[in-house]
Amino acid sequence: MDQTTRIVRAFEDAGYQTTPSRRLLAELVAGSRGHFSAADLLDRARQRRAKVGRATIFRALELLTSLHVVERLDLPNRSHAYVMCDPDEHHHHLVCSRCGRSVDVADGELARLVDEIGRRNGYRIETHRLELFGICPLCAGTGAAAAVAADRGGPA
Repeated sequence: MDQTTRIVRAFEDAGYQTTPSRRLLAELVAGSRGHFSAADLLDRARQRRAKVGRATIFRALELLTSLHVVERLDLPNRSHAYVMCDPDEHHHHLVCSRCGRSVDVADGELARLVDEIGRRNGYRIETHRLELFGICPLCAGTGAAAAVAADRGGPA
């Protein structure tokens, strides 16, 4: 299933109508590479000469976040952006500070560490999220790009 269909299905499964604006937003979000902001979506909608307002975009992003189709990233510059996510697995994000490319990474050993931190401080941790920011191998121009691509089964 392509990403646009997945987003539309998430709206419908939650009982929301697929309005023309929501369909457009599904296409814009699905077409995003790396993280994106509401302003990015508004710019792309205007490039397509679509009449959609800021409020509609923000409402749609709030809805998509609540449906776990996208996740909100709090960026180091205190702004925020969004990224498409797989709602079926807990994961974290590596985000390139230059190009915005993001990679989902499995929770791995972090879950055990989070539980230990909670235990030591008397908390029962209910949820957590982690965003790591840095320069991706492609932007760094290092040989690591080929190694990362090989690990993921694709070309650099």
